Amino acid sequence: MARTISALLLVSAAILLAASSIYYRRGAGSTNGGATTRTHLHFYMHDEYTGPNPTAALIVPGREPLSDSKVGTSRRRFGDIAVMNNALTEGPQRGSPRVGTAQGFTVRVSERGSVNALSMHLVMEDGEFAGSSLVVNSRVDTDLAVRESVVVGGTGRFRFARGYALSRSYDYDLAKGGIVEIDVYLY
Repeated sequence: MARTISALLLVSAAILLAASSIYYRRGAGSTNGGATTRTHLHFYMHDEYTGPNPTAALIVPGREPLSDSKVGTSRRRFGDIAVMNNALTEGPQRGSPRVGTAQGFTVRVSERGSVNALSMHLVMEDGEFAGSSLVVNSRVDTDLAVRESVVVGGTGRFRFARGYALSRSYDYDLAKGGIVEIDVYLY
């Protein structure tokens, strides 16, 4: 009797293991039943600290930089907290069609250099992903030419999203803001 139960448990475990292997190999949760869908999004974020309608603002000023820090002429300081509600557009021009909004905040986390902790939602307002959003977190070193962020989730068509985003300064000044080019890769 004990051998029969042991054999039955062993066979059941083998069946569960095989089923879970097939489930994960086919891409759990994918709608096509096959490989996980890949999506590439490309847009430009307009980050404006000055002008008649700023879309980003310094909310909490940090402390003065250390005397040996390499912040140059930047007005940003360790501990600065800034919020954003920036337009996402198809192209870098001001009149380019709007596709969404980048909403979130950054905290200056480095005593030397320009490093921020970023928490941002990319809210899609136009096209096939309208009404959906992505959640992006990162350690952003603005001294780098290309910065990488992680996509940690989303809503709507992006529910359970995972992937990464690459951002580059297109035309940017730390004091005034500017335009950031963003490529998002989802798996």
